Amino acid sequence: MTPLRYLHLDVFAATLGGGNHLGVVIGADGWSAEAMQRFARWTALVETTFLLPPTDPKASYRVRIFTPYKEIPFAGHPSIGSAHAALECGLTQPRDGLLWQECGAGVLPIRVEGHGASRELLLQSPGERVLDTGRDAHPLLPAALAGIDLAGLPPALVDGGRRWWLAEMASEASLRAWQPDHAAIGALAHASDSMGLCTFARSQTNDRQLTVRAFPAGVGIVEDPASGAANGLIAAYIAHAEPEGSLAHGYHVSQGREIGHDARLVVQIDGNTIWVGGHSHTVIDGTLSWVNPE
Repeated sequence: MTPLRYLHLDVFAATLGGGNHLGVVIGADGWSAEAMQRFARWTALVETTFLLPPTDPKASYRVRIFTPYKEIPFAGHPSIGSAHAALECGLTQPRDGLLWQECGAGVLPIRVEGHGASRELLLQSPGERVLDTGRDAHPLLPAALAGIDLAGLPPALVDGGRRWWLAEMASEASLRAWQPDHAAIGALAHASDSMGLCTFARSQTNDRQLTVRAFPAGVGIVEDPASGAANGLIAAYIAHAEPEGSLAHGYHVSQGREIGHDARLVVQIDGNTIWVGGHSHTVIDGTLSWVNPE
């Protein structure tokens, strides 16, 4: 048995321990999908990724992303964390300031800004579509929105690698105080084949312009501390609806404080191109002793 390298990361953290957990396995080139799923089920993390040699000549590396229950083609914080791990382990170097990640959603660019502890990685979202808008866009949507003081943009179902319902609330205070009906959100998620509901509110502070809460009941998570893909969809919706607005070129996001985390995400908007990312921290860097059954 050859020990493999294993990193446990804190992704999108504004303060240590504030972000989203990610486990990254390096060197499992010979593992089957079943073996990867078995290990991801054991870690019980929201996602575990496996860094592999690319099959596309354009790509810097290849990543496979697993929840405890299934492999998924794309997710935000696993992509950013895997890029961080690839750099930390010397598997690749940026080309013209970019890494190219091969995953189930294709070969996606990741922008590398800065070095060392100040480095930020930003993923280009794989394309977004607004599928429907309005409080009556789905029969189960009103129940999922119960207690929300809606304002600004109308609720919307947006697709882009992951599918989310989005709803803007009137104030950051009302967003942070809101007590969601998780069963209603789960029913909506399963009926619409979506991740769930992501709510946001505009903020007037120096360190953030948007506050976000995400409830991915469609994959069995009550509340997510840091949601890269969901924030990409919010950014695309804002850019589409308010091309001349104050957030049209980018902003900073706070997420996760309601569940004891403290995540900070960076959004950059270049016309129709959305970049979402932030910092990642390596918390554990060690070796993995794991024997897969024959």
